[in-house]
Amino acid sequence: MRYSSEITIELPREKVIELFDNEENLSKWMKGLKSFEHLDGEPGQEGARSRMKFETGRRKIEMVETILKRELPDRLLTSYDTKGVYNEVDSRFELIDENSTRYITEHYFRFDGWGMKVMAALMPKAFKKQSMQYLQDFKSFAEAEARA
Repeated sequence: MRYSSEITIELPREKVIELFDNEENLSKWMKGLKSFEHLDGEPGQEGARSRMKFETGRRKIEMVETILKRELPDRLLTSYDTKGVYNEVDSRFELIDENSTRYITEHYFRFDGWGMKVMAALMPKAFKKQSMQYLQDFKSFAEAEARA
């Protein structure tokens, strides 16, 4: 499954990148993130791997994030592995003007096992909705942080 999402953030691109690229900010905009643990590689750089643990309601999800390509301020390509799901997220940050940035994410999902494949086929809108929610949450966090 492939799709993209985008949102405009009313901040200069440099400020967006500064907030996005700080792992201490993740829990401020990623709802349900309980921990972010560095596993190996240089933190924040290509090849770095980290374990992320989420809790949403009674559901607990653990995944490993790997930074595949780091070309900030333009682009960050990451992968996320969890049981039955592999996801690549290509995050791009386009300069609109000196005070606005377009944040675009392109998603690629691969599902293992018939259960995950059936769920993905029946619920593609849920994946897209969650991705858009992360963009909206980051926008709200970043714009509020810049005003503080």
